Formats: sequence, structure tokens, C-alpha cells
Amino acid sequence: MGHPTLHLIAAPLDHGLEAPAPIVDLLGAEALRVAAGLRHWAVENARTARAVLARVNAVVPLGVPMQSLSIAELPRPRKGAADGNAAPAWAALLAPMRQGHDLGLMSEAGLPAVADPGARLVAAAHDAGFAICVHPGSSALLLALAASGLNGQSFAFVGYLPVDAAERADRLARLDAHARRTGQAQIAIEAPYRNRALFEAMLQHLAPATRLSVSIALCTPQARTWSRPVSGWRAMPESLPDDQPAVFCFGPG
Repeated sequence: MGHPTLHLIAAPLDHGLEAPAPIVDLLGAEALRVAAGLRHWAVENARTARAVLARVNAVVPLGVPMQSLSIAELPRPRKGAADGNAAPAWAALLAPMRQGHDLGLMSEAGLPAVADPGARLVAAAHDAGFAICVHPGSSALLLALAASGLNGQSFAFVGYLPVDAAERADRLARLDAHARRTGQAQIAIEAPYRNRALFEAMLQHLAPATRLSVSIALCTPQARTWSRPVSGWRAMPESLPDDQPAVFCFGPG
């Protein structure tokens, strides 16, 4: 069978739309070929993975029927619980590789293990001596950064900011100061239903000269990026949708 490989396959960012783009516009030919041939998967969400693989199957027929695929979901720690004892669960997902099979890794949207679960599995595969292959696909973070006009030579992904208003204000102030001091762009995300709350907090707590870029619905027909100083946002505010994913980038203008 050769050397087992963990294949990182990007899930399209337009999952859930009524009229998604042709998957050949979002994933390369090699990624489609590999995804169609894999029989074992570790995924963030099995339902999403099957929907993506159905789109793959329409272009490159799957090697086996969908119902014959082995699809295991990644471990999910209880909310607020530490993940320190999860190593055996992650290692268990590598069972097909120990039997000589390749394994696919897919998260809910975009590139797995980057702002999405999967890094623990990649690390476990490295530790076990398996090969890793990342296939080209959309990463919302990098697409948003490229469209922002901010510093693409130095940037940090800061993930989700605190929900508590006071904690979020403090975090924004500290990140803004760090960005001005270092020139580093900061990238944050939020659940769509909290887009407006985060956006309004940014307008309130970021410095007027800080450039704020907002990208919504990347890789969909509704995709759009706005980028202007906070002072400009305050002068002509936009209303962000609360049902589409957004990526927020900010830093020195």
C-alpha cells in the first residue's frame, strides 16, 4: 500500500448555500482526485463532510459508495473543559493509517487545522511517523488578509474575542496597541450572529486611525470586503449581516 499519508482537504467556504459554486472552482484537480479516492476520513462534522463528498462525487466519482466510507468525527471537549486528556482520542483516529490506509482530514469550512480543528491530529500523525500532505484550498483568513490592504508580511490570528463587553474592550485595546507598536495585522473571527456586536465594539474601542477590514461570505457570490480607517467607518457605517461568516482584520493604516 505504500506509506500511509494524512491528506488535509479544504472544505468549500460556501457550504450551506442554495446555489454553491462548482466545486472545481474551489478545489484543485489533485485535491478532488485524492478526496474521491479516500475511504477513511476524520472530520469536524460528518454531515458536512458527506455533503462536500457528494459535490466531489458529481465531478470525480468516489472510489466506493458513500455508505461504505469510514467517517469519524474529531473529539469535541466539553464546553469550558480542558483538553489535556484527549490525546488517546486523537491518536485513535489514526487507526486506519496503522493498517496501511491513507486518511483524509476535513473541517467544517476552509483549510483544516488553521482556525479550525485538526492540528492535534496532524501532530499525532507526525509523532507516529506518517506523511502529511496539504492540498490547496480556500483559507478564509488568508483571503481576508489579502483583500484588506493590511500588512501581509506580519500578522497574527487572534481567534474569537471575549463575549463579555468589558473583557472584549480590554482585549481590543491591547491588540490595537500591539498592532500600532509592531505594524502587525490582527485577524479575528466571530460567530455570524455576533458579527454586529463585535463590529460595533471595534468601532468604539479601536483608534480612529486604525484600518479595519471586514470580509463577509468569502468564496460566495455575496462575497465583499470593506477596508477603511475606523474614523471612516464611524462616518459611514455599514450594516453587517448576522447570517454569514465574517473575518475582521485591523492594524496600522
